[in-house]
Amino acid sequence: MDRIYATCVEIDGTGVLLRGPSGRGKSDLALRLIDGGARLVADDYTELEVRGGKLLAYAPSAIAGLLEVRGLGVLRMDRCPEVGLGLAIELVRETEMERLPEPETYRYLGVSLPLFKLNPFEVSAVPKVRLALQIAKGTIMRIP
Repeated sequence: MDRIYATCVEIDGTGVLLRGPSGRGKSDLALRLIDGGARLVADDYTELEVRGGKLLAYAPSAIAGLLEVRGLGVLRMDRCPEVGLGLAIELVRETEMERLPEPETYRYLGVSLPLFKLNPFEVSAVPKVRLALQIAKGTIMRIP
């Protein structure tokens, strides 16, 4: 088991890892995804382990079910106790985003996940995460 600095949500049974430095918008994007039906797995720190060749994510026990919402405080949320990861999102500034990026991979503990770079504060960030998840699952095709 490894602990990493990331937030994780579950969308339709698949874990989405939100990575980025402090203040980059991980909790804010997670809140907007939760508002659209996702469930919190972990906020700020996520524990990862490989089981059966799959990368699993869950919250450290001390922060399980807690989400920091700036301006409101730390809130207890409905949560998903554990989820298999299917997608990693690197949160970047608008100037760091490529218009037509090449496919990228996030590799951790020997497991590879599709990786997309998104600006979490864009109005379209939530639907972009959902589209990235569909690309990762193969239900939407990305044209090279």
